[in-house]
Amino acid sequence: MKIIALVGSIRRSSYNRKLATFVQQRYVEQMDVTIPDLGALPFYDQDIELEAPADVQAFKQTIMDADGVIFVTPEYNHSIPGVLGNAIDWLSRVERPLTGKPVMILGATLGPLGTVRAQSHLRQILDSPGVAARVLPGDEFLLSTVQNKMNIAGDITDSKSVEWLDHCVADYLKFAHQLAASN
Repeated sequence: MKIIALVGSIRRSSYNRKLATFVQQRYVEQMDVTIPDLGALPFYDQDIELEAPADVQAFKQTIMDADGVIFVTPEYNHSIPGVLGNAIDWLSRVERPLTGKPVMILGATLGPLGTVRAQSHLRQILDSPGVAARVLPGDEFLLSTVQNKMNIAGDITDSKSVEWLDHCVADYLKFAHQLAASN
C-alpha cells in the first residue's frame, strides 16, 4: 500500500517526525510510506486555489495517488498545529483528495495525555464536508511521555507501545483494504 504520512511538526528533531519514520521503517513490508515536508507549502489562499502553486498541485497529486494517509500530530493548545491545518485547508478545496481516503491518526507528546485533544479535534476536522476522509474508528495511538518511550534514534523502546502500534497498523491496513474493495 502506498501511504502518505502527514506530520504536524516541522521541527527537525520532532518526536512526531521520528514516530512517522519509525512507522515507515517498521512496516516497510506492508506499506510504502512517504513523508512530505508540510513546511514547504505556502499558506492557503482562496484567491489562488484554482491556480494553486506547483508545489501545492504536486502535494495534492501525491495524496490522490496514495492508498491512504496517516496523520502524525503533536498537540498545540489542545488542537492541531498550524502547519497541519494549512495542509488540510489546501486538501479540502477544489480536488478534495482526502475524500473517502482511509486515514489513521497517531501522535506523540511529552505530556501524560498523548495528544488526545489534538486527535479528537483532528477527527472532527477530517469528518467535515470539505474533507470527508474515512478515519479508522476506535484505534487511537497516543504516545504519552514519549521522552521515556523513544530513544534518540527514534525507536520506540516501550514494548507495550510497540505492541499497540502493531495492533493499530494491522487494523488500519484491514480497514484500508476493506474500503478499497468496496469502491
